[in-house]
Amino acid sequence: MAHFYISAAHKSSGKTTLSVGLAAALTRRGIKVQTFKKGPDYIDPLWLQRATDRPCYNLDFNTQSADEIIDLFTRKLAGADMGLIEGNKGLYDGVALDGRDSNAALAVKLQAPVILVIDVMGITRGIAPLLVGYTAFEPDVHIAGVIFNKVVSARQEDKLRAAVERYTDMTVVGSVPRDKNLLAPERHLGLVPPSESDHVLERISELAQMMETSVDIDRLLEISQLAPSPPTPGLAPTAKTASRKLRIGIARDSAFGFYYGDDLEALENAGAQLVFFNTLADAKLPAIDGLFLGGGFPETHMKALQDNKTLRADIKAAAQNGLPIYAECGGLMYLSKQISWRDEVAEMIGFIPGSVSMHAAPQGRGLVRLQETGRGAWPKQSGDDRPATIMAHEFHYASLEGLPDDTVFAHKVLRGHGIDGAHDGIVMGNVQAGFCHHRTTAQNDWAVRFVDFVRKCENR
Repeated sequence: MAHFYISAAHKSSGKTTLSVGLAAALTRRGIKVQTFKKGPDYIDPLWLQRATDRPCYNLDFNTQSADEIIDLFTRKLAGADMGLIEGNKGLYDGVALDGRDSNAALAVKLQAPVILVIDVMGITRGIAPLLVGYTAFEPDVHIAGVIFNKVVSARQEDKLRAAVERYTDMTVVGSVPRDKNLLAPERHLGLVPPSESDHVLERISELAQMMETSVDIDRLLEISQLAPSPPTPGLAPTAKTASRKLRIGIARDSAFGFYYGDDLEALENAGAQLVFFNTLADAKLPAIDGLFLGGGFPETHMKALQDNKTLRADIKAAAQNGLPIYAECGGLMYLSKQISWRDEVAEMIGFIPGSVSMHAAPQGRGLVRLQETGRGAWPKQSGDDRPATIMAHEFHYASLEGLPDDTVFAHKVLRGHGIDGAHDGIVMGNVQAGFCHHRTTAQNDWAVRFVDFVRKCENR
């Protein structure tokens, strides 16, 4: 099955811009492109999803085993014509010094030829030793081509091509001119999500056209065919049989939208019917048995969230009356008393007895390791042989202040920050809310446990 890996020498080289544009350009040709994103990322996958009209899936060494990564990749690729994997940071970057969690390691596991994106601002002949070094550093990595990005002139492009041709065996797949307005503006958590960006489809169309004129798409297709066939896919998750599908409400709008595609599928496979609603426009909750409030940007929509008083009151009443609720990061902020940001304050739902303050620097950022306290809403059961620790991630500029001293937490934080540097996952009644983002995997099947908890609450 054809596939290729977009990587770079360092972060902020333009990987997402090129990946979105290439995915859209290939889709324009009638090719079913299945996209993937390395690591814990929500916003880039949203752009890739819009470019292909297909869900994008994360491949993450932190939360998945190598077998889980290969299985997810193979199962999802089987339903497409080709795969595009967007890396994070640089090709050889990762947490581990030996590179076992790097983009290079993932490319090798997926047997994916790598297209290396190089930000060529200020570079001409110097690209040659860079490419020679990247090619020689780990010979198992198949760097099949290079794309120059942010080229400022035809003269620079000529010098770059001459250096690559003289000193390397690498194929120049494309040369993309510098354009500051190609994708979307960035802010404190990275790119602005497509749900908040004006004229999304027009932007993506412009990107696709840029790739058609700047990249040798036909050569790229040839390179993608060099990828060996991936391993035989494992069995897809079996849907759980139940007397009735549980209706799980999912907040999805421009304020909330950080959900892993395979997590939503895991909820469905566990017996849930997903019911999406809009926190900015809907006056009441839909008829649901449980509620999932994911991450997002409630701070940038806090006035609109505050103005929707009827929905805030409805969610608070539902929480007080025992509705099972799981909230992550932005969802936790929404459940709090208020959000303070840039000298403005907005009232939130007021179920969590604490207030949120936004800061200029991240309060928690990176990979986290958690340990269950046994006091969570859906704690680990006796006989459960899953690992004692849970791998997750966090990225928040918010802090939660004013919690009571007797607050109950579902998790101890072994690495990371969470809510207070030592704990995460506030537990109040049937509500569990924390800053850390969880993902359903073999070591942390939270979606299954949450649906089981909702069913138990329903039976009670």
